[in-house]
Amino acid sequence: MTNKLFFGFLFFVNMAMFAQVVYNKLDDKGNKNGPWKGFYFDTKNPKYEGAFEHGKEIGIFTFYDNTKSKRVVATREFNSKDNSAYTIFYDQLKNKVSEGKVVNKLYEGQWKYYHKASKAIMTTENYSKGKLEGLRSVFYSNGKIAEEMLNKNNLKNGFYKRYTESGIIIEESNYKNDQFDGLAIFRDADDGTIVSKGKFVNGKKMGVWQFFQGEKLVKEENMSFPQSISKAKK
Repeated sequence: MTNKLFFGFLFFVNMAMFAQVVYNKLDDKGNKNGPWKGFYFDTKNPKYEGAFEHGKEIGIFTFYDNTKSKRVVATREFNSKDNSAYTIFYDQLKNKVSEGKVVNKLYEGQWKYYHKASKAIMTTENYSKGKLEGLRSVFYSNGKIAEEMLNKNNLKNGFYKRYTESGIIIEESNYKNDQFDGLAIFRDADDGTIVSKGKFVNGKKMGVWQFFQGEKLVKEENMSFPQSISKAKK
């Protein structure tokens, strides 16, 4: 009986050894294939874990910081159909920092960024081939909108709006290639009344600008000729 138990024990030990996952194998062409673990060169601490299929990442990869505690700093879920990887970055307390899709190692589509140690979204951005494209929105920690702007080819192009936390629009302006261009209106943060308005051309104030106190026009100034005398309204 004792011999049977002993040989039975050896059988299960051998089975467990064969069942262990084998990491860091190459296929016959020298490509990474199967489960894989990467390590930091200087410390030999674990850097990432994931799986390859003949040199191509598949499934979910987990990335760690360069410490023995193996804190997760990012995950990437690979999709072979569009060569993308849905990526999530984390802080040291496992809170999400940002998340979005990477295609061919470039940001693509909508990315979300979070307020520090919070589930509240701070910023949403849209990308095309790694460049900002389309609407970018910034939010207060309570979820209310703080800024809205349009981007094209990684530059501000189009409208821009800025809000107080109470919802008052304090700036409405336009951009062209990252510079003010077009009509701009600036408002008081307390009551929303217009403080000044005028036109920008290539980042410079041009033409007649109007300035207000309360709802009363108090001054007009031609910014195209700064040496000219401004007209005060009575």
